[in-house]
Amino acid sequence: MRLVSEYTVRARPDRGVIEVYDADAFLGDDEALKLSRSRVVAGNGYHLYLRSLQPDIPVRVTVRLWDGPRPSPAACEGSTPVTLESATGELVVNRFTLGPAGGMRLPRPGVYEGHASWTGRRATADHYNRCLAQGAAEHWSPDRIGRAWADCPVVESYVLDLWYVREPEPPEGEED
Repeated sequence: MRLVSEYTVRARPDRGVIEVYDADAFLGDDEALKLSRSRVVAGNGYHLYLRSLQPDIPVRVTVRLWDGPRPSPAACEGSTPVTLESATGELVVNRFTLGPAGGMRLPRPGVYEGHASWTGRRATADHYNRCLAQGAAEHWSPDRIGRAWADCPVVESYVLDLWYVREPEPPEGEED
């Protein structure tokens, strides 16, 4: 398989959540958001929710587009199959209530399948919690806690490996 395109952005997981969705998919999905608590990554076909275990240390989100199916990466903490439909061909990486962190133009609109994988999730959360506990015990200022979070020894990372499978569904009420 050949890599067609790759996009990476760092984003703070506001309330522990990063969203990836088509630029026209404005409505979220409460059920998929709830599922992300147990599955780490969950979606409804139009939105994907990536669930961090901490809300403040920026994470890396990478979207890789391939020319065909790929196996899940072996060197990851976990992975799950995903489907993402993009009618516009423009993906948004969003920080939940803080707004977009970035976006990526797909080679063409359509339905993309693949898998999401993650690394550094537990280690970043452990670092986050250690800093909070030490900061509380030693009466650190918010700035000092922020600097300690910035010195996290691991990068929490989410990778979406996707490939094109078909044209998008026509909008409801439209005929071919």
